[in-house]
Amino acid sequence: MSAKQKNNLWGWLFVLPSFAVLLVFIAFPIVRSFYLSLTDYNVLKPPSFVGFKNYVSAFKDPFVQASFRNTFQYVLTTVPIQTILSMIVAAIIAMRFQNRYGRFVKGCMFIPVISSSVLVGTLFTLLFDSTKGVVNSAISLVGIAPVNWLGQKSTALLTVCIATIWKNVGYFLVIFYAGIMDIPMSYYEAAEVDGASKLQQFFSITLPCLKPITYLVVTLGIIWSFQAFDMVYAMTQGGPGKSTYTMVYTIYNAAFREYRMGYACTVALVLFVFILVVNNIQKLFLGRE
Repeated sequence: MSAKQKNNLWGWLFVLPSFAVLLVFIAFPIVRSFYLSLTDYNVLKPPSFVGFKNYVSAFKDPFVQASFRNTFQYVLTTVPIQTILSMIVAAIIAMRFQNRYGRFVKGCMFIPVISSSVLVGTLFTLLFDSTKGVVNSAISLVGIAPVNWLGQKSTALLTVCIATIWKNVGYFLVIFYAGIMDIPMSYYEAAEVDGASKLQQFFSITLPCLKPITYLVVTLGIIWSFQAFDMVYAMTQGGPGKSTYTMVYTIYNAAFREYRMGYACTVALVLFVFILVVNNIQKLFLGRE
């Protein structure tokens, strides 16, 4: 065996464990899910082939339509706000508070990240309670009538979005802060010599240099938002009506409450394809470089 062949063999041996993990835990489940999506499978009996009947049913299902619409609204609400908010706070800390106070703020804002989503959902359920909630008590001080935040369709999804943003901002704050600290100080020193204000420095230096970080944050935010489940489960259980149903919550109901595993796989694959499409569209705008 030649030296080149030995090197190739060692290369394959090093790659083999990772390849096996990808094959077992990613490729095989996707293929298996596609097969089950073409069947009528309820765990209690063997899968029976039904073709694309589940896909036709999914696109006609009002719960799937509602969950698709709600998930899209959820993404459009949470991703821009948490991205902009975390970037602004990170920039303020990096420019003004590179001391113990800044470290304290970062530590406090990271606490929700390591907290359980069920715990955060329960906390916000109490805060937005229609009778004894802190939020209604606060707005009543300025003469605004109490709002049934989680009990009416117009505000339930917004309340879940607020809880999600509060939980995620700390994580993206740390990422943006690391990106800002990696920008050479010589850029800012040159800008100060030219008479640029802090705001001009932010838009002319900080923001362009953070483009790769922003792409990462937006990508993670979109993926996490499309997977929204635990916060919805803890706060609203999909209600009132179908106003907070998400795609993953619909998959959960179909699989573990109605035991329609084949149909659940169908909805999951539809979500998978949609995320791929959105990610490719995102690359056209943010990932060209």
